Amino acid sequence: METQLEQQAPAAAVRGQTARRHRGILRYPVVRQLIRFTGVGVVCTLTSLALYALSRPWLGAQPANAAALILTSFMNTALNRRLTFKITERRRMKRDHLNGLIVILVALLITGGSLAVLHWINPDATVAEELWTTTLSGFAATAVRFTMLRHWIFRRARHR
Repeated sequence: METQLEQQAPAAAVRGQTARRHRGILRYPVVRQLIRFTGVGVVCTLTSLALYALSRPWLGAQPANAAALILTSFMNTALNRRLTFKITERRRMKRDHLNGLIVILVALLITGGSLAVLHWINPDATVAEELWTTTLSGFAATAVRFTMLRHWIFRRARHR
């Protein structure tokens, strides 16, 4: 009697894919996606923080935060589309990026709201305090972003 993997292997070979067998916790697609999402997140967060720190003196806190998030949103959506959710076809790419902007707007509400609270509590907050605030609130925004990407924008690739 053939196992399910042996039955699927010829079909995968026909499609030009190799069947992978993941063990342990990596057998769950969500775990593999979270690992890849984290790598993308580190790159995008560092880029966003650098853009914020560079533009903050000229733009102010809220506009610098918005500019950094919006600029990195295109990179974030493209990297998550390709690396996290393994979507390589160009079909629906424009729609994915437009929906990615909505996800970033949610992140902007979370991080911008945290900056507003910081400035309400401490009107003379330093750039370092602002960076810590946006970074910490960015963790919450990241959890929301992953959920929205996985269950809304890239739901067609949830099991990759």
